[in-house]
Amino acid sequence: MNGGDVLLQMEHVTKVYGRGERRFTAVKDINMTIRDGEFVALLGPSGCGKSTLLRMITGLIPTSEGSVYYRGQPVKGINPYATMVFQTFALYPWLSVLDNVALALEARGDMSAGRYIQAEKLVDLVGLDGFENAYPRELSGGMRQKVGFARALAVEPELLCLDEPFSALDVLSAEALRGELMELWTGKQLPTKAILMVSHNIEEAISMADRVIVMGKEPGHIVTEFTISLPHPRTRKDPAFEALIDRIYGAIAGRTEAEVKEVGSAPGAPGLTRVLPRSSVNALAGLLEHINPFKTPYDIYKLEGELAVEMADLVQTIEMAEMLGFATVSSGDIQITPLGQAFAEASILTRKELFAQRARRLPIIQWMIQMLNAAPNQELPWKVFYTALLPEFPDEMSERQLDIAINWGRYAELIDYDDRDELLTLDLSGGKAAVSAN
Repeated sequence: MNGGDVLLQMEHVTKVYGRGERRFTAVKDINMTIRDGEFVALLGPSGCGKSTLLRMITGLIPTSEGSVYYRGQPVKGINPYATMVFQTFALYPWLSVLDNVALALEARGDMSAGRYIQAEKLVDLVGLDGFENAYPRELSGGMRQKVGFARALAVEPELLCLDEPFSALDVLSAEALRGELMELWTGKQLPTKAILMVSHNIEEAISMADRVIVMGKEPGHIVTEFTISLPHPRTRKDPAFEALIDRIYGAIAGRTEAEVKEVGSAPGAPGLTRVLPRSSVNALAGLLEHINPFKTPYDIYKLEGELAVEMADLVQTIEMAEMLGFATVSSGDIQITPLGQAFAEASILTRKELFAQRARRLPIIQWMIQMLNAAPNQELPWKVFYTALLPEFPDEMSERQLDIAINWGRYAELIDYDDRDELLTLDLSGGKAAVSAN
C-alpha cells in the first residue's frame, strides 16, 4: 500500500436519485481512500455507479448521505483540487488546440497573457507541439483526447479523474495514448499527485494502476480491491498479470446465485426487481456455442480475447446466461449447463422454444404477460409499462429495461410490439403466452 498522505477520503457515501416511490440508489455506503502518489482504477459492470463516484469526488453532484473529504476538509461544491477527463472529447470546435487548453485557465480566473505560455507547455507535454493552431476537426480521436488531457492538467490538479478516457478511441490509438500517459506518470512529469480512473477494461486497469477497486451493482458498492505490485512496464504475457486478470474477473462476475435471487421479483412486488442485462440472443448464442465443447469450468478472462468483445459486454452476456439457467459462474470460471448445451446445439426453432421456456420464468416477463392478458384486446401502450417501471428505476434505465424485455419477449414469441403505435400485444401465434398466464 502506498504510504503517501491521504488526499481523498469517502466515508459511508450514498447517492440516491429521485424521491418517494421514484427513489433509485446509485451507490450505497462507499468507503474509499486515495493517497498521494497512487494510480487507482475503478472497475465494475455497467450501472454500478463508477462515474457517479467521480462526479461526487469532483463536486459536480452532491452526496445524499455520507461525506467526501479532501485533505481532511469536506468537499462543498466544486472540488478545486480535482479535475475530470471525460470519455468524449468535449472540445469547443470553434477554438484552436491552444485556445481549448487556455480556456481551462480562464475558467479559473486567469486572464493574463501567461496563460497561453502555460497552455503551450502542456500542449508540448502531451506531444501535440506543431498543432497549437489546429482545430478539433483537423485532429484524430487520439489527438483530440490529448487536448482533453492537456486542458485538465492546465489547472495543475492534485487529483486527476479519468472517466473511461480511452473508450471512444480505436484500439491502436487507445494503446498509444495509454503508453504515453504512463510514461508521463511514471516519469513524474505530470503536475498531479494522484490519478483515479474509471475503466471497463481489466487489462487496462492492471497495466496502469497501483490499486484496482472492484464494484458491484444493485446498488453500487465496493466488492473488493487488489494491490498491483508488478513493475512497469507491465506485459500481458506475464503469468502474474494473467493471474490477476483471472482473480479480478472472478470478483466482477461473482458467482451464480439460487434461481429465486438470479431472476429477482416482479415490478411492484416485494423484493428487488432484477435489472435485465444489456445483451442480445445473438451474443448469448455465440457465448454458449464457444464454451459448449468444454464440459468443465472455463476461464472467463480468456473469453474477452477469444470472442473479441469488451469486458463490459461480456459480463452482461454472462449475466444473461446465468439468469436463463444456461450457464453458472464461480471463482472466475464459467460452465455451461445441460440446458445451455441443449440451446447451443439446437435448431433455430428449438432455440426459440428453449428461450421461451426460460424467459417465462423471469418475473418481469411474467408481469408483462399478466398485464396484457388482463387488458382489453390483450394490448397496452408502451407508456403504461414505462410508467409502471418508473418507481423501480430512473427514467433512462426504465426505458432501457422495457426495451430489453420487449426484445427478449419478441424473440421468444411471447410478446409483440408495434413501434409505430407504441403498442404491446400478446403474441398468440403459438399459444405460448396464453398458456403461461394461466
